[in-house]
Amino acid sequence: MKLQGNVIGVDCSGLAPALYYADRGIMLPRIKSGDYIEAIIDICKKEEVSLLVPTIDTELLILAENAERIEALTGAKVLISDIDVIRICRNKKETQIFMEENGFLMPKMYSEQDLKEKDVPYPLFLKPIDGSSSINAFKVNNKKELKTYLKLIKNPIVQEYLEGEEYTVDVFLDFHAKIITVVPRIRIATRSGEISKGEIVKDREIMDDVIRLMNVLKPIGHITVQCKKTEKGIAYIEINPRFGGGAPMSIMAGADSCENLYRLLLGEQLEYNEEYRDRVTFLRFDSCIMLNERMELEHDKSSNL
Repeated sequence: MKLQGNVIGVDCSGLAPALYYADRGIMLPRIKSGDYIEAIIDICKKEEVSLLVPTIDTELLILAENAERIEALTGAKVLISDIDVIRICRNKKETQIFMEENGFLMPKMYSEQDLKEKDVPYPLFLKPIDGSSSINAFKVNNKKELKTYLKLIKNPIVQEYLEGEEYTVDVFLDFHAKIITVVPRIRIATRSGEISKGEIVKDREIMDDVIRLMNVLKPIGHITVQCKKTEKGIAYIEINPRFGGGAPMSIMAGADSCENLYRLLLGEQLEYNEEYRDRVTFLRFDSCIMLNERMELEHDKSSNL
């Protein structure tokens, strides 16, 4: 697509590398500062922003709470699901309840009372109720480890540990929660909670079950679903209602969520399709940029190394 426009990158740190790849990089106050939403509104007005795309978990709830106000004052579309969807996805106990009530398989959750009074089977899996990026997420092999990890984590959720091949599924839905693409990939390797090596696999069982989930949950935009193929069936780990770090894999395979967003903004009607490549493998790696004495991006010379 040949479009004219700019990408505005924002962050609370001037050392965020993405700022230097954007057409413009702008500093924002921290989310909990009290000035975050006003700063977003001000930037959207000044830069004539058409679409606001969140990329981190911690901003999802505050943007969902203020989406209507941002859109009314700026004319920018906020790529955020309904606040009830965000609340379900950002609280792992709420996710558990929603999934079980709607007939989706989840690892069994154990209450504090269960852990005290019952001989629960090990291994278990423990993580913060509102965590992200696998921070403070642990496989627990015995009571001693459980006791240690429970001291480290505030508001944990404790679940059974399910064996099985782990998948990430990128889903793109239009602004009315109509499903456009569903792209499963095997998590071959991960680092810091993000996929580092993955293979796109058009697994029909996973695709059909994720479609069933999306039709019940009804999010919008790019959604990242994590699940495992187990002996019991497709078991869900979590749902992230935003672009995930591995999204470029699906985009490069042909399920281009970014192009889809442009088309939606231009008023096009999109239809469900599976026109992306199957059995392609992606390997992610770190790169490096250099800022000069004026904190400006120097020419990338990595290709000469």
